[in-house]
Amino acid sequence: MCHEYCKARSSIRAACVRVRTGLAGRTKRVLSFAALAVRDEATRQQSGVGRVIRRTGLLLGMQLLLMALAGGAAASGADEAPATVDMSVRQVSEHVYYVEGESGPATGSNQGFVANAGFIVTGAGVVVFDALGSPALARLLLEKIHGITDEPVVRVVVSHYHADHIYGLQVFAGLDAEVLAPDGADEYLDSDQAAQRLEERRNTLVPWVNENTRLISPDQYLGEGTRFRLGDVEFIITLLGAAHSDGDLAMYVGPDRVLFSGDIVFNELVPFLGDADTRHWLKVLERMDREKLTALVPGHGSVSNDPLKAIDFTRRYLEYLRKTMGAAVQGLVAFGEAYAGVDWSGFDMLPAFTEANRRNAYQVYLSMEAEMLREKTLPAN
Repeated sequence: MCHEYCKARSSIRAACVRVRTGLAGRTKRVLSFAALAVRDEATRQQSGVGRVIRRTGLLLGMQLLLMALAGGAAASGADEAPATVDMSVRQVSEHVYYVEGESGPATGSNQGFVANAGFIVTGAGVVVFDALGSPALARLLLEKIHGITDEPVVRVVVSHYHADHIYGLQVFAGLDAEVLAPDGADEYLDSDQAAQRLEERRNTLVPWVNENTRLISPDQYLGEGTRFRLGDVEFIITLLGAAHSDGDLAMYVGPDRVLFSGDIVFNELVPFLGDADTRHWLKVLERMDREKLTALVPGHGSVSNDPLKAIDFTRRYLEYLRKTMGAAVQGLVAFGEAYAGVDWSGFDMLPAFTEANRRNAYQVYLSMEAEMLREKTLPAN
């Protein structure tokens, strides 16, 4: 019996080695291994020895197969380094925690850790808000969560689909956490922009973002606001429309009275506007309920215990961009001349001003040109 068992063990290990021998054809080799195991077990059932080793062989085979698959996965992601940035967890309230990304664009020096993420410990599971800008960062966040609670992550709420908030989703999806995102995220996922950004990050953030980093679709697109309760905590999700991105949302955490605003609010940090609709963005800020809040966790920058101040800062910046660039568009002033003539002293000492402000101004200049053209072509009532 030992001879047959050892022979079976050797055969299984040999098959596992074949599984580990590279990425190409890995699935085919796994299926071949499974077929081999079934065939061998059918043969062995014909003898007494086969019946004895059947159970042991199958258990061993399953264990080694899982090891082989894990080895293959490790090999496929072997060039993905663990995140080594300083990720300190800060407690905001009884249930709410967050980590704060660095200011500025995603680079190798900050490993893409440029956005905030939060988590809420409810007593019946953890809800995560945003998933950071790489799988490596998400794994580090998960380690931080496990350092505070043994509760599993059961849900991830995504404020919007931009690279610095979503590349970690595959880590949480692998834990069977439910992913919620606003309507509009599908437009990003289907866009050339999403594919191009991922390819760019695979180059600029290697080895933390690599060929195994992928875009994850949410389990549920939210077409309207919703609320749910988990454990001791009630959550209210408000859809904000296409403001900073193709679709944005904010999440209110009660009874803590903490608002996660996503990238609708930046606290003492120049925003990266991207392709934002700044006109709608301002309307969202104007109608945000601020009176009930004790704290606001923005998408970038420090938590604010004075939510009114944080919201007003973002509003003031957007209003100034629209006022100055709008005047240039109305006066038919070229962008370069207009930008050089603006007094930026109210913002030029803030983090990310150098990296973001000129691009933001140009985006607003172009969008206000488009707004003016639309208004001129609309039929009179």
